[in-house]
Amino acid sequence: QVQLVESGGGLVQAGGSLRLSCAAAGGTFRRYRMGWFRQAPGKERELVGAISWPLGITQYYDDSVKGRFTITRDNAKNTVYLQMNSLKPEDTAVYYCAADSLGGSDWDYWGQGTQVTVSS
Repeated sequence: QVQLVESGGGLVQAGGSLRLSCAAAGGTFRRYRMGWFRQAPGKERELVGAISWPLGITQYYDDSVKGRFTITRDNAKNTVYLQMNSLKPEDTAVYYCAADSLGGSDWDYWGQGTQVTVSS
């Protein structure tokens, strides 16, 4: 069983930055593709970006965050990060990290989420 715990959310003004962290416990973190999702009120959860295993050489980003958000991973710390720069009010959402432990297209472990609020 893998537990994922996000941290780093908060309130920030538009144009500001935040860094989210997601610490994993259990399992073999370096073998997991990791992803960040977000869900705004009244909207469906969407994939923000993902990072490959084991070294994170390949990343994917949604067009809405490309050039502003960066995902990195530290396998020694079993942690994945989401650096968010130039934040916009439309980035306001609950952010979740997820792990794909089976190497497929499904995300089988999820964190509890952390709130990010961007004020205009």
